[in-house]
Amino acid sequence: MNIYHCMIELRDGARALAFAAAVEAWMSYLKAQGLILDWRLMRRKFRLASGPHTDFLLEIDVGGLADLDAAFAALSTPDEAAERRYDHMHQMIAEIEVGLYRPFPDPAQRERIALI
Repeated sequence: MNIYHCMIELRDGARALAFAAAVEAWMSYLKAQGLILDWRLMRRKFRLASGPHTDFLLEIDVGGLADLDAAFAALSTPDEAAERRYDHMHQMIAEIEVGLYRPFPDPAQRERIALI
């Protein structure tokens, strides 16, 4: 399993509960389509954070890189209902930082694998 980790700040005027509902609609759609395994949205508590920690953290579980690639490929196919859900959520986001994580240590020891 890999975790697509998203640190999110909302636009000025965007409502946190509306954003949470939009994320729910978009992520539930992706999960129903079999494009993601699971997801969770978290909000910083009591504004307690340092440096680059954002107000919201969204974690999306995918099976692996092949699954993530398949999800991106599926989302490139025109789908009006999906585009509405995505746009509704995305219009509330001012800034986003993403990263791809995996459980560690893992049996494959991927740090030792390289093409060059």
